[in-house]
Amino acid sequence: MTLRKLFVAGALAILSTGPTWASNYLVNTDWVEKNLDNPKVRIVEVSVNPGVFERGHIPGAVNLNWHTDLVDTVNRDIASREQLQALLRKAGVSKDTTTILYGDSNNWFAAWGAWVFDVYQIDNVKLLDGGRKKWEDEKRPLATVAKTYKAGDVTLAEADKSLRAFLPDVVAAAKKEADVALIDIRGPDEYSGKLFAAPGFQELAIRAGHVPGAVNVPWGQAVAEDGTFKSREELKKLYAAKGVDGSRPIITYCRIGERSSHTWFALSKILGYDVRNYDGSWTEYGNSVGVPITNLAGTVWGNQ
Repeated sequence: MTLRKLFVAGALAILSTGPTWASNYLVNTDWVEKNLDNPKVRIVEVSVNPGVFERGHIPGAVNLNWHTDLVDTVNRDIASREQLQALLRKAGVSKDTTTILYGDSNNWFAAWGAWVFDVYQIDNVKLLDGGRKKWEDEKRPLATVAKTYKAGDVTLAEADKSLRAFLPDVVAAAKKEADVALIDIRGPDEYSGKLFAAPGFQELAIRAGHVPGAVNVPWGQAVAEDGTFKSREELKKLYAAKGVDGSRPIITYCRIGERSSHTWFALSKILGYDVRNYDGSWTEYGNSVGVPITNLAGTVWGNQ
């Protein structure tokens, strides 16, 4: 285990009960509002729905588009080091900046951003607990004009591939050739194979079901009614009930890797477990030739 991983494992999120808490990896809405004018803080929105940022965003926030800024638009991959570094420098992020990520869709894509930032070993990155919805529900201020900043000097490291799971890693786990806990965070009907994808999602796989040996812990079980993460004790109990207690490495997956980033955050940052996110997820695995699947519903090909 690298020194960096030892630090991450030891730096667990400790949330105070006060109104303006900030932890190693999470901040709440009070903290963000009190730090809107802090020059050492940069707020970054990562939403997936078109026009959300333009209609109103946290004052001072900059916008990163998941579809074009955090992924490679040609290869199915995360954004390159050079691409992301240029975007963050343009956003005014420097080596001593604390970066706060938030977004729509329950912070799924903001959590993806946190994962990609971690892959490139960017320090001082936190997630706004509850995301955009909680900020709006509390009727906190919104701005419609994007702010520009003096260029920052952040320098990204080379990608830490140990935070990513790839298809061969998942196949090895499915065949019990690797001692890894697999967590499928999709809904029960996706997990069983009854649905090829949740309603409204277009990314599909030819086959339905789940990776053999994976347990099903839908991402939503990790959050409270207001979208904030449950307590560390509640999360630990939730995953332990499915046999995941941090005693062995974990791989999370969903459909395209965004929901599983949310669970990666809970397991990695709040619980301190050794976790890799499989961003290929079911749309890669379910479309791959010759890999084993478990299909409880019996739908195997073409939704038949």
